Amino acid sequence: MTYRLPKTSGLTVLFSLSFMLSFAQSNYFKWSWGLGGGANYSKTDVVEGNWGYTAKGEISYHFTPFITGGLEAQYGMVQGGDIVTDPHNRQFINNYTSITANLKLHLGEFIPYERKPFLEAIKGIYAGIGIGAINNNITDIVRYKPSCSAFDPGYGPFPGEDKGVNLIVPINLGFNYYLNDGYGYVPYVINFNAQSNFTFGEGLDGYNDPSTKFKNYDPDTFNLYSVGGKYFFGNIKRIVSSSKHYSFS
Repeated sequence: MTYRLPKTSGLTVLFSLSFMLSFAQSNYFKWSWGLGGGANYSKTDVVEGNWGYTAKGEISYHFTPFITGGLEAQYGMVQGGDIVTDPHNRQFINNYTSITANLKLHLGEFIPYERKPFLEAIKGIYAGIGIGAINNNITDIVRYKPSCSAFDPGYGPFPGEDKGVNLIVPINLGFNYYLNDGYGYVPYVINFNAQSNFTFGEGLDGYNDPSTKFKNYDPDTFNLYSVGGKYFFGNIKRIVSSSKHYSFS
């Protein structure tokens, strides 16, 4: 017994140390807000889409460092068609606003990236989905074909509303580049995001065409390609995890 006690104690100490070292500790902020902007491209009932612009702001709650839920507000201009080149001489401009609730899952939630440079580099890739409302404000639209139209000049009015609210579902795919402050915290992020916005209703382009005259089966959409920045704030959450996922050191 005299020799077994030190041996047992030594094994216990080694086991405890290895157990502790197998856990990774992470400190992260529970909230973040961000601003961004970029170009959007429309796909609606008019034949040709066109480029517009969007500015956005968001606030997010971090359930973990890599699972977030938040609200995003947008203001921008979506346009499409061309009175000269469109087969029906149609075009529109929509100065819209929207607000959506979003859930995003980052790759860092699922991969053991610590001390693995490649996995560390891609941990900020994420996908997400949301739901909300878009307020359409059509400021320019062709309701009657011009007299110079090659086919059926003066036809109209094309049915539809200049103002209205529709359901919108955004689908996000993006990448966060984390900026470490050297003390184990990540206060800033550079964000790159691609977002497909599916609207349900006929308000995005202002045209509510009868199916007997126009093919009108798909939801009106616009894709947004944006760059932005985020700032983390609020209470700091400390996690000790055996998965090593949540280390920012």
